[in-house]
Amino acid sequence: MAKKSAKSDKQAAASSTSDQTLGKYLSSLRGMKKMTLREVEDATDKEVSNAYLSQLENDKITKPAPSVLHALAIVYGQPYERLMEKAGYLPAVSATSALRSGKRHGRAATFANENLTDEEEEKLIEYLAFLRSRRGQGGSS
Repeated sequence: MAKKSAKSDKQAAASSTSDQTLGKYLSSLRGMKKMTLREVEDATDKEVSNAYLSQLENDKITKPAPSVLHALAIVYGQPYERLMEKAGYLPAVSATSALRSGKRHGRAATFANENLTDEEEEKLIEYLAFLRSRRGQGGSS
């Protein structure tokens, strides 16, 4: 079986996450962090076992406890609210409704002159996760 190239991994991680299941999203986050299932288990102080995370990533479990999502959000450097949305605990924030109301999303950096679309927000969150993952590998930021 051929290994995926680093380029294809980045392309897969950069694909829109809005249509991904919670499991696929968690799997892509772990891939961006280049962590094994056991490393995530250790990073959560065994709050999330590698077997449980595997079941989550393979969509065998679709609605984990909020405490599990919180532990994973910390390890992956992701907003807890985003994981809660993916698990169905919170409604997804609609860019259209935010634009109509004149309010900003509040989840991602909203330094732009205009409100961000869902896709723009997802890309910013993914890029932020990438930058944070580099910090742990001796990258500067």
